[in-house]
Amino acid sequence: MQSKPDFHHSLFSEIPENVGPRLATLRGGVAHVVRPPGSQSIAEAEHNFISIMLAPTQGLRSAIGGDRLHEYDAEVGTIVITPAGMDAHAVWQHTRENATIVLPASVLQELAEQERNGGRSELQLVPFGTVDPWALHIAELMKAELSRKEGANELFVESLVTILGVHLLRRYGGIGASLTRTSGGLSSRQAQRVRQYMETHVSRKISIADLASVAGLSRHYFIQSFAKTFGKSPHQYLIDLRLDFAEKMLVRGDLAIANVAHLCGFSSQSHLTTTMRMHRNITPMQVRLRG
Repeated sequence: MQSKPDFHHSLFSEIPENVGPRLATLRGGVAHVVRPPGSQSIAEAEHNFISIMLAPTQGLRSAIGGDRLHEYDAEVGTIVITPAGMDAHAVWQHTRENATIVLPASVLQELAEQERNGGRSELQLVPFGTVDPWALHIAELMKAELSRKEGANELFVESLVTILGVHLLRRYGGIGASLTRTSGGLSSRQAQRVRQYMETHVSRKISIADLASVAGLSRHYFIQSFAKTFGKSPHQYLIDLRLDFAEKMLVRGDLAIANVAHLCGFSSQSHLTTTMRMHRNITPMQVRLRG
């Protein structure tokens, strides 16, 4: 008879027994967790961890694959994915109720092979605050089953874990048109979010951590993925974006060059002039006269 994976070492040992029922199956582990204000850390997750909020939680602060905590209000159905091998840390100020599912990498790989007829697939991070109604439905079924007075039906829970695993692969693992990406690059959805964020905040300081959070990736993976998608580094892309905006404003001619520099994220008129001469071989005044 096949033995169950030992989830107690990687997950259940970190969750007190009195916070809710849990069950380990051959496909993965499931826990219905209700915890008072506190925090939790996972160091280099051995398996894939998925948390699905069963009640709203305000002011949740989370970090995955990095040190910077991002604060957001988690609605019912908010999903948080910590891929295997990544660090995660969360802090919450109010009682938190969620379903936590552990998916071993080997199980995810098996499901991916069945979906794609071979090949490898890994779960990606999702932007903080992402609501997934389908995952919520599965999580609610898991909660109900774990709460049965007669005890949970292990085969049923195992089936729910399998269904959730396939859903996660299709939506967050690169299987499906909505997440089509170049090899190692950003998905079309991620690229659009990042581009829109940079255009909206072009006049402000934009950090790699901010962009990685928008894409739902670790900083290291984001830098590599961004370069493969756009053909340049995030810094170079931002410079080009700012210069493009500056040229449009200069041609329009209704603002002083110093004001254009400020609105496009440059510290001064001289900073804009130096940057434009270096990257475009032209000065702001020449652009204005040419326009």
